[in-house]
This record gives sequence, C-alpha cells and structure tokens, in this order.
Amino acid sequence: MADSLPAPRTSTLVVDDGTEIAFHRWAADGGAANGVPVVLHHGFSANTLAEWAGQGVVAALTAAGRDVVGVDARGHGSSGKSPDPARYGEPRMARDLRAVIAALGAPAVDLVGYSMGAVVALLTAAEEPAVRRLVVGGVGAGVVEVGGVDTRVLPNDVLAEALLSDDPGPLPPEVAGLRAFAEAVGSDLRSLAAQARSAHQGGIDLAAVTARTLVIAGDDDPLARRPHVLADAIPGARLLVVAGDHGTTIGNPDFTTALVAFLGVAPGN
Repeated sequence: MADSLPAPRTSTLVVDDGTEIAFHRWAADGGAANGVPVVLHHGFSANTLAEWAGQGVVAALTAAGRDVVGVDARGHGSSGKSPDPARYGEPRMARDLRAVIAALGAPAVDLVGYSMGAVVALLTAAEEPAVRRLVVGGVGAGVVEVGGVDTRVLPNDVLAEALLSDDPGPLPPEVAGLRAFAEAVGSDLRSLAAQARSAHQGGIDLAAVTARTLVIAGDDDPLARRPHVLADAIPGARLLVVAGDHGTTIGNPDFTTALVAFLGVAPGN
C-alpha cells in the first residue's frame, strides 16, 4: 500500500447466497465526503489493497477529492472463499457488486474495473442505472468476440490446472504470471481455480451501457488486444492506449492520470 495512504475502513456484506463480500473505504483528503464515490473492482488473483491501493490509484483519487470504495471479489482478498465453481463467474460477481453499490446508499457511483473486474464492471453498468461514469482496463476485443476475458490467450482449463498443481511445469507466460502473482499476494488458489473454470463467456450487452466510458489498454497487453473493437461497441466510449503489459499497465502513471482526469470531481466539490 502507498506509504501515505491511511488504512481503509473495511466492512463486509452478506449477499443472497451467504457469501461475505468485503469492501474497503477511503475518504477524500480532508474528509470532505461527496455524493458520488468511485468504486473499484480488481482483476483475477488480485485484491483491492494489492491492485488499487498498492499501485497508487486510491491515493491519487482521494487527493483529487474523491471518496473511494474498493470491492474484494468473492474468492479474493478478504471476501468469502469456496472451491465450488458454481459459486463463481463474473455475472455472480456483478450481483455482488450491485449489492455493495446499493448498500452504499449513494445517488450514483463512478465505476472502475480491470481485467476480470472490467468484465464485472461492464456487466454491472449494462444493468445498473446508478453507474454515472465507467472506466475499464486490461481487456480488448475478447470482450466482444469471446464474451469476457480473452480465453484464447488465457485458457480456463490450463489456468485452473496450473493453480491446483503443486508442480505445474512449463506454462504459457500469462498463466505463469497469474500463478506467481496469486502466490505473492497470498491468494486462495483453490478459489481462484474455481473462478477460472467459471469465467464468463456469455457475452455482454454493451449497447445497454449508458455511462460515459473510457477504455484504457496497455500497448503490450495480450489480454487487451485491439481495444478499439471494445471501445467501438460501447456507445460514445473513448479509448486510451498507454505503455504496459497486463501486469504493469495499472502502475503506469499515465493510467492513473487519465483515470483521475476522466472521472473528474464529483458533484458538490
């Protein structure tokens, strides 16, 4: 976590299937609360503290006068775990996210998602009128052509087996990177394998997204290839390409600068 960032206020919400969903809150610098928080949803194998706080995104948003809420997806971070694939999938995570948004009681939210979290955010924005602005990163044409995270690059079965094996042997670079990151942040590998087997490939009604949208993609990210295909499918969406691969794009200062500028200052500030 960034050194200057205070510890979050962490809460849990028990959703309809009994799973506890943890979410972390930071107030805008100076404590001036506003009516439109920024809600962050991390990617596969990550969590709020590692991905958003640790990369300086939370600090940049609070410094810009925004209240921030980071949601740990089921199976990740401080949220409930299970090895059962039936309890996972991005549509299930989107229902969890909508439950958290409802619990916040805010009139609207600005929503940010990366990789798996981008799929969750898109599914949410297609159905949730409270989403005012939307930023998605780490995804590209695969959302349109495959229906979610690009399984042509990240095969579900290979990823699941790699997470469950004590000695997975040689792996495709994207799979090896995700396993290494999961181990580094102390993720529950059985839960991650269950999510890998349930990754959404059912398509998203992108035409139903009414929020102002920014797509951010790393120029060397194999999971965000041809991001213009995704941006073109979302009404009025803007596209920004920055330097980075799937693991380093969020750490690029250009990513954070563009995110903060696009979201702007919430009403009342």
